[in-house]
Parts: sequence; C-alpha cells; structure tokens
Amino acid sequence: MKKQVIGVLLALMIVLSACSETKSNSTEASTTPDEKLKIVATYSVIADMVENVAGDKADVYSMVPIGTDPHMYDPLPQDTKEVSQADLVFYNGLNLETGKGWFQDLLKVTNKTNAAFVVSEEVTPMYLSEKGKETQEDPHAWLDIQNGIKYVDVITKQIIEKDPDNKQYYLDNQAAYVAKLEEADQYAKDQIAKVPAEKRILVTSEGAFKYFSKAYGFEAAYIWEINTDNQGTPEQMNRIIDIIKTNRIPALFVETSVNPKTMETVSNETGAPIHSKIFTDSLAKKGEDGDTYITMIKWNIDKVTEGLSQ
Repeated sequence: MKKQVIGVLLALMIVLSACSETKSNSTEASTTPDEKLKIVATYSVIADMVENVAGDKADVYSMVPIGTDPHMYDPLPQDTKEVSQADLVFYNGLNLETGKGWFQDLLKVTNKTNAAFVVSEEVTPMYLSEKGKETQEDPHAWLDIQNGIKYVDVITKQIIEKDPDNKQYYLDNQAAYVAKLEEADQYAKDQIAKVPAEKRILVTSEGAFKYFSKAYGFEAAYIWEINTDNQGTPEQMNRIIDIIKTNRIPALFVETSVNPKTMETVSNETGAPIHSKIFTDSLAKKGEDGDTYITMIKWNIDKVTEGLSQ
C-alpha cells in the first residue's frame, strides 16, 4: 500500500511539474502583493488555528478529513497537489503524523521539507507509558489549551516570516484569538471544579487525554494508549473493566474519530453508560457543535463535567 501511495504521488508530481513549466513558458506573470498565502495543515485542529491567525490573507487546506484519525492516514492526490503549491505546511509532530510515515513521504515527494513547521515545538512533551514505548511522545498536546496557545505562537511567527508586510495584521489576530483561548481555559478550570475530586477519572478508548487530564485535574484511564496499537486486547479490556468497577465510574466516553464498538463492549460488561462522544484528533463538521478548536474543548469540558457529576 505504501509503495502504491508513493507511486501515485510521484506520478502526480510529474504532471504538476509539467503544468508548471508550461505556465512559466506561456506567461511571465508573477505573484502579486494581493495574492493570498497558500497554507496546508495536516488536520482540522491546526487548520482552525491557522485560519484564526491568517484571516483573509490565506487560503487554508486541511489534509486529514473531519472525523478521520491522523495517525494512520493515506494521502490523496489532492493532498499532494496542495502541499506542492503551499507556501507553508503546519503539522503537529509529537508522534502524530508518523503512524505509517505518510507525512514524511509526502514532504519528500513534493520537495516541501523546508516549508514544513512543527507547531508543537514549544510544548513540553508527555510520553507513552506502555512497556517498550516509553521514549515515544504522546501527540495530543493541543487538548491542554495552554499548549494550544503555544501552537498559535509558532504559527504566527512562521506566517509573519513568510509575509512580513502584514505583520501587524497577524499579531492583532493572534492577540484577539489568544484572549479567547485564555477565556476558554479558565472556563474549563471553573467547570471542572464542580466535579467531586473522587469522580475525576476520565475513561476513553484511546489514551489521548493525558495532557487534558494534567491541565484540568483528571486521572486519565483508557483501553489502549494510542490508535496505532492493536485495539481492545483481552488484557486491556480486563484492566479498564476493573478500573471502572473498582472506582464506580458513572460515565464513559468515546472519541469521535474512534470506532465505538470496543467501548460499547466495556459499557455492557460494567453497566456504566457511554455518556457522550468527545473530540480528540478532529473537529466536528462545519455547522455542528465542536467545529472549532475552542468549541471542541468546551464541548469536551461540558460533557465530561456533566457525565462525571452523576
């Protein structure tokens, strides 16, 4: 499969290169001052951050579709085209886009390695706890809003570096957006304070909520640690079922980008209901609750607070 994907990408690059040569031979037009930046983000959370900073001065393309897991994505020809034409490419890093090496291959094929920037570079990483994987970084840093603010800082710096003429515009957008993020962060802390300390155990399918739990005072419990693992082994199932029964956990949660079947089995075994879906690797579709970074975090906080307060 990997060889097939790379082959498709290479073929598309040849076509794009030929089109580019034809265009350059037929016209001497160059980029105008009013032309928008072309920016690619690997998934919807980063794309939303970029849109808030870049405003109307950039066209932003998000590669991984809404509701899809970025760990194990297969790029499409359209992704190759967008990356090849991009001024900037933003990605999470921290072990997220490396599930099958798809992102690195895409950058090599499009010759955009030097245009790609990891938005998590200012984050202090957490690590996986599974035996043999302790050196692997946990990618889900954005679920702590303070880390999200660090993402925005990196995004803003790189956009200004690419388009210094509009520096103040981007800085103003950043300041306004960060103020909203700080407000959401405080909202999260205020809501969580309403949940009794002994009930603050958050059970999900994937162990994606370590940063979230540390920031907002939870204990993270999960079936498997990261979506590139085999999901729901007997040992994993027995462990989480024991945690739920021992602690009399009132509500379970399943991520929007994860198949709910395994958590449904856990719910049947323990009698604890699945209270709600929550967001990790993807925003909601446009027009639905959770379709921005801020509203996805607020949704998670509201649903978790509601479920665990029962």
